[in-house]
Amino acid sequence: MRFLAFLSIAFLSACGGGPVPPDWQLNSYSALNSYQAHYLKGDTRSANAEFARLKNELSATGRPGLIARVELHRCSLCTASLDFDDCPAFQRADAGPEELAYMDYLSGKTARAPSDDALSKLVSYGVKFKSGTINPSEINAAVDLASEQGWRRPLLAWLGVQEKRAEATGDKVALDAIRRRIALVSGK
Repeated sequence: MRFLAFLSIAFLSACGGGPVPPDWQLNSYSALNSYQAHYLKGDTRSANAEFARLKNELSATGRPGLIARVELHRCSLCTASLDFDDCPAFQRADAGPEELAYMDYLSGKTARAPSDDALSKLVSYGVKFKSGTINPSEINAAVDLASEQGWRRPLLAWLGVQEKRAEATGDKVALDAIRRRIALVSGK
């Protein structure tokens, strides 16, 4: 999240009449935002293309810490979408203390309060789900949050959690409603 803030500040300072930031910063900012939007929409092909573009721009700096940060951001999006892959591309050796602490949080090893940002809250729910400490009201809150943002990928994942819970409890009415939502979101 701080990387996003860094790129935002760099971009805004360019608009403020200050020195023009290097192309890699502008291109990285654009690719990062595009990647995130495509990923959350569920457009995997476009998201992967933007992530490759992002990593290419950042690699031009020769700063592995920047790559570690974007890999961490990718991991946070996966966590929000309940896609737990343990972040294999994140290189601990390239990360600073802040990134290592955030990775420990995503792994469920440490706790952290989310910010007011919708994505931060959804990541927090994902961490709780992964660690088995989430409660039904938080699952519902995650569904509502993803729905309010129009984020298909995490919405489908969280609706899938609700679907399994309704199946387990035998709640046919809830199950039918959840499946109608899943069909609507997935375009079926």
